[in-house]
Amino acid sequence: MPDEISHAKRDDRLEESRRLRLSQTFDEDAELYDRARPGYPPEMYEDLAEFAGARPGSRVLEVGCGTGQATVPLADRRCRITAVEAGPSMAAVARRNLDGAAGVEIITSDFESWPLPEDLFDVVFAATAFHWIDPAVRIVKAAEALRPGGTLAVVRTQHVSGGTEEFFIEVQRCYERFDPDTLPGTRPPAAASVDGSDHAQEVARSGAFGPTVSCRYEHDLTYTTSEYLEVLQTYSGHRALPEAAREGLLGCIASLIDGRYGGQVTKRYLIELAVAHRR
Repeated sequence: MPDEISHAKRDDRLEESRRLRLSQTFDEDAELYDRARPGYPPEMYEDLAEFAGARPGSRVLEVGCGTGQATVPLADRRCRITAVEAGPSMAAVARRNLDGAAGVEIITSDFESWPLPEDLFDVVFAATAFHWIDPAVRIVKAAEALRPGGTLAVVRTQHVSGGTEEFFIEVQRCYERFDPDTLPGTRPPAAASVDGSDHAQEVARSGAFGPTVSCRYEHDLTYTTSEYLEVLQTYSGHRALPEAAREGLLGCIASLIDGRYGGQVTKRYLIELAVAHRR
């Protein structure tokens, strides 16, 4: 038993080290991230208002705002926003994008060590960022930041089957060639098969929140070859590859899109909004 425990602790440390290393890659090219990363569909913000209470005048704490892809629409809806972003370059771009927006503050800090203010928030919101926060901290601290009845709203994004489906089958050969972590035969999952219950279970285990309610949105975006390569270069797994492998992978993908798909492909995204109210 002691050996099993020591192995488990070592595995946890390795996973934590990997999480930190990958999370830091986004700040390496904040301008590219801001230019290439897609935003979120308008109906998501409607649901944030209806189910999470992100309405004009509400106090929103955004965790991991990046360069402000979700912050700007929330500011346009006249939410009062405190946005915490660990990457200094990302935070700088977010400040530029939110320049002139009333009631918005961008703080450069990791969420884990940032001291919570005395005034509680109506909504704690994270858009494709919550999974980068330390699992031992994220739910507990989100609960501490919220007033009773306040809302934790977490957005997760995943690539699912759809769009130019044949391309996403063929492109796996490029990944198998240049990324040793790629499992042979990997395919994007069907949206219906994506199970978001792990987040709901984590929230439930905390005992601080009521049941989690989810909304889902599927949308397709079409990219030229250069646009698609830019998107890929904002993904942590791609950025973490050795330079030679990364360049080989991107070249292989570019050749495939240009040679067989007329210089453009369509990618389908599944966006899930999970909402839970503070007890």
